[in-house]
Amino acid sequence: MTIKPGGPDIAPAQIIAGGGADVILDWMPSALATREKGVPLVNIAQPFKSSGMMLTCRKDSGIKTPADFKGKTLGVWFFGNEYPFFSWMSKLGLSTDGGADGVTVLKQGFNVDPILQKQAACVSTMTYNEYWQIIDAGLKAEDLVTFKYEDQGVATLEDGIYVHEDSLKDPAFVDKMARFVRASMKGWAYASANSDEAADIILENDASGAQTEEHQRRMMREISKLTAGSDGSLDEADYQRTVDVLLDAGGGIISKAPVGAWTSIVTDKAKM
Repeated sequence: MTIKPGGPDIAPAQIIAGGGADVILDWMPSALATREKGVPLVNIAQPFKSSGMMLTCRKDSGIKTPADFKGKTLGVWFFGNEYPFFSWMSKLGLSTDGGADGVTVLKQGFNVDPILQKQAACVSTMTYNEYWQIIDAGLKAEDLVTFKYEDQGVATLEDGIYVHEDSLKDPAFVDKMARFVRASMKGWAYASANSDEAADIILENDASGAQTEEHQRRMMREISKLTAGSDGSLDEADYQRTVDVLLDAGGGIISKAPVGAWTSIVTDKAKM
């Protein structure tokens, strides 16, 4: 197996569309949007059962509950990450065009500078990463209030395993993927049970040299909460919630309910 590096500047869907990979990891909103645009991606496994996305807010901004968002500036990740946010604001009845009766959306880079510099009352964070960047920058947990998308009923499925639909016509490929998923889930189970050792393995393979032991160990402990209870199988209710959130959010990421966007044939075989 050859592992190709990812990152915020790399679009996995484009890699597989160009024949540069047999299997990719992607968030479901991106994968469903790609499928609607003509690249027939299919989810074959869903290691991340829960969403790690949340809004992290400064208490000194006056925000205690979502009702307090009105009139505030909120940092939002785009590139497909914004759709759960827009669905949430729609449910709250808040305009995203600014003004005293709505919220002002700040297009946030993949950092937490806006909350540190008080450019925004809240910013997008993941439970395992950016939230801790805020803490490491000097703010304390008691200075913050968090709103998990999972708790707000607008979470979409995150890291899943996707392949090209045509590849699933080959029984040998399906068998290979079943063994890959089985091994992957064994790896997740081991990493969760041995989180410090798993973090140390990441550090040993960190070509950048930028990672720290504290950060990686903390991330592993938090990520274990998102994979807990998953054997790799996709929960159809979680899938349907993701689709509903994307359709409710508008913005055109998907215009209709997808057909054939996921299959259980690989995970069913992986359990044998």
